[in-house]
Amino acid sequence: NADPIGQHFGKGTEKHAADYEIVGVVQDAKYLGLSQKPRHMFFVPLPQVVSYEHTMDSRVEMASQYMGTIELHVAGNPDNYQSQIRQTLASVDPNLAALSIRSFDEQLAIRTSEDTLISRLSSIFGLIALLLASIGLYGVTAYQVARRTGEIGLRMALGADRLSILKMVLRGALSQVGLGLAIGLPLVFIAGRLLASKLFGVRSFEPVILSSAVIVLAVAALLATIVPARRAATIEPMKALRTE
Repeated sequence: NADPIGQHFGKGTEKHAADYEIVGVVQDAKYLGLSQKPRHMFFVPLPQVVSYEHTMDSRVEMASQYMGTIELHVAGNPDNYQSQIRQTLASVDPNLAALSIRSFDEQLAIRTSEDTLISRLSSIFGLIALLLASIGLYGVTAYQVARRTGEIGLRMALGADRLSILKMVLRGALSQVGLGLAIGLPLVFIAGRLLASKLFGVRSFEPVILSSAVIVLAVAALLATIVPARRAATIEPMKALRTE
């Protein structure tokens, strides 16, 4: 809760407590992995070297002075600059070789390849689950309509119209969807908390995505039940009454 600019700090013994002067503060950054929390870090100019008495501190200090990466901000496609970058480095020193030239998008894709794979597999499994649920709901509804053919014929013979039969079948099928949502939604919140700690950018509760999933499931259930429901509504009463 104080202005850090101009303050001093250091590492190791008390002798080095004022080795560094703070000249600026940057935002938190995820340095090694997107799923990790930002680390406490500080950046120093390349020529600034501190001499430590302990061997381990000296090794760490010397290792941190190795400049293995150059960051370039370019206009346009970064791939168009590869040959120019190599030529420029060779003109400075023939021993300087660019081992790897990658754009920021390429580096980000490499860092997030595992998360991308998991998200795509999850999407595929979700679509398969939705397809299986729709097929299962269609099969159960069609089977129930076949079993209740006699009842449907009796209802229609006693004056029930086709619309009421359609509503009856749809109500029975959609009640199963409602029961499934009542059981599944609490499990979604539990699974969301687990995924939030495993995947970058995933929160434990996403109301837009959750609402979209419920709507998609409801539409799929409606499409899966509309065919058996219409079939039930078109049954001839006399034919249905003769059905064993």
